[in-house]
Amino acid sequence: MDKYTIGNNAGIVWTLLNDGKRWKYEDLKAASALSDRDLNAAIGWLAREDKIYFETDSNNAEYLYLSLNIYY
Repeated sequence: MDKYTIGNNAGIVWTLLNDGKRWKYEDLKAASALSDRDLNAAIGWLAREDKIYFETDSNNAEYLYLSLNIYY
């Protein structure tokens, strides 16, 4: 795996997250068709760039969603 592949996978994940909803990891994995290793690397890439947020609800379900950065 190299940076180019991780970046491409991050683009796949970002595109899926761009629908505005919160995603469970398992749903994101199924929709992206990425392996755990590739999905985790892509999530790490996006997290490092402050592109995604992580949330845990009251039932301890974990979600990922796209952050929205607005600059004036």
